[in-house]
Amino acid sequence: METEQLIRTLAADNLHRARPVGFALALALLAAAPVSMAMFLAELGVRPDVMTAMHNPFFGLKFAVTLALAISAIGVSLHLSRPEASLRGWAWLLLIPAGILAAAIAGEMMMPQRLPMMTRLIGSNSRVCMTAIPLMSLPLLAGALVGLRHGAPARPAVAGAIAGLLSAGLAATLYASHCTDDSPLFVATWYTIATALVAAVGALAGSRVLRY
Repeated sequence: METEQLIRTLAADNLHRARPVGFALALALLAAAPVSMAMFLAELGVRPDVMTAMHNPFFGLKFAVTLALAISAIGVSLHLSRPEASLRGWAWLLLIPAGILAAAIAGEMMMPQRLPMMTRLIGSNSRVCMTAIPLMSLPLLAGALVGLRHGAPARPAVAGAIAGLLSAGLAATLYASHCTDDSPLFVATWYTIATALVAAVGALAGSRVLRY
């Protein structure tokens, strides 16, 4: 077999093996999403002043942060599903939502505010946030772990933690449409804590479920 033909064969084989993980992850998340959505609609629902809130740029920024986290984590999860993969060269993707959030906080600080900083940070929904995001993440986390089992991550706990970030990002996107606390300070504090909890659960579950 010629060298070029061998390279093409190996590349096609790698592509064939990479596809099932992404496909399985997508299917698993699609299957889990209605469960999280049902939980959201049954207990929370969209905030009543959503049409007015859309005129507030910080309302939209919440979705930019949560979706950036989910999309970045999906990319990293698929990368880590390969046995030879590591976080090196990929971890920076997870800094994208943090960068968006930092820019939002800086922007808010430069604007005149009616409420003190600590009031905006504490908000009025911190307890709901800390409960809702982890609970709505659980079906998505289960789906993500099922999908990633089609791969062979070398560090299952790390892959599980990233799956937790993925799940929390999607759940936080749902919750953001209910949350009336639009300050980036609130998002940076309570959304982050809730996300860290889900990542910890994902690491623990992933260390067992994703082990091969």
